[in-house]
Amino acid sequence: MSTTPDLISTPVTAALVRGAPDLEHTRDGVIPHRLPARTRAQLPDGQLLMAESQPSGVRVTFRSRATVIELDTRPTKTAYVGAPARPDGTYDLLVDGRLTGQGVVAGGNTLTIDMTTGSADVQPGPAGTVRFDGLPSIDKTIEIWLPHNETTEIIALHTDAPVEPAPDTGRRVWLHHGSSISHGSNAASPSATWPALAASAGGVELVNLGLGGSALLDSSTARAMRDTPADVISVKIGINLVNTDVMRLRAFTPAVHGFLDTIRDGHPDAPLLVVSPIWCPIHEDTPGPAALDLRDGTVQFVATGDPAERSAGRLTLRIIRDELARIVVQRAADDPNLHYLDGLDLYGEADFAGLPLPDGLHPDAATHRLIGERFGTLAFGAAGALAPDAARTPD
Repeated sequence: MSTTPDLISTPVTAALVRGAPDLEHTRDGVIPHRLPARTRAQLPDGQLLMAESQPSGVRVTFRSRATVIELDTRPTKTAYVGAPARPDGTYDLLVDGRLTGQGVVAGGNTLTIDMTTGSADVQPGPAGTVRFDGLPSIDKTIEIWLPHNETTEIIALHTDAPVEPAPDTGRRVWLHHGSSISHGSNAASPSATWPALAASAGGVELVNLGLGGSALLDSSTARAMRDTPADVISVKIGINLVNTDVMRLRAFTPAVHGFLDTIRDGHPDAPLLVVSPIWCPIHEDTPGPAALDLRDGTVQFVATGDPAERSAGRLTLRIIRDELARIVVQRAADDPNLHYLDGLDLYGEADFAGLPLPDGLHPDAATHRLIGERFGTLAFGAAGALAPDAARTPD
């Protein structure tokens, strides 16, 4: 916690937080949530609740002449039995849009998960402080991007000059939903996940509903997207449906239609981009579920399904890409603002040869950058589905 007595303390309220639709008030502060309380109550799944409380894309944003900034937080760090220890989550400081500093908060709570039994144990720990100093004494926009992979209770903000909420930038809001890859697994830092990089390239405000292990076409998630203000929207569908093996092709097709129908209930004319899975060799032709392999002391994922069962409706990534493309073509006849992006254009088989997935499932930092740059061009570029003025009003 801060021990600098001459700093100004400011409670962190919704006026200072972007990218989080809901703030849970605690005894000491607030926890940003990326899904609203009603949705969380309808989906009491431990993996989902952990993922949505990890503030990927969430940032504390304000204007100030401060040269010193401290943020008191209590992180919840995740450990997996049998897996190597994970590094502390990173806080990125952006000043007028430029990465200016990084830090960590040691300590905090520890959530230990045993993947073999499904058990989870939480050990409480102390709060800590991340400090940034030496900043220019000019009026500036300051963003502190919270760790994308640690649940973060924000306790207080301390500065050596007054703060005020940052004004509306006038930039369009991009609402994105996807899996752990969109969440930021294995990215270098919170402002270097591929959605954060794509948002920067596209000049948009990010609301990231990338939910590790939980992009499962849940109707409650669709309703949350329906009710979230947004100018442009994308949904990246596929990998979690295969690696959790939750449905067959017969259920998949109407689930996609229902998910898109619900989003359209709240955003009837917004540009909506459906993105299929990136290349992932273990699941291209082999169904799930995926299993964690820790035998050599590293984290690896393997597919355990039987390719022979594809004819019975078991899902693979190739099957999902083909079906998503067909669905979008069918719907686009009546929905001119619905578009499709093949995930292989973001990261394909040729890319895997030079930038393999380290654990067989998730991209590394360099690949996040590659995907972010490509999405920025393909989606937000002049010819992209999410480009300014891309929306067309139906006749």
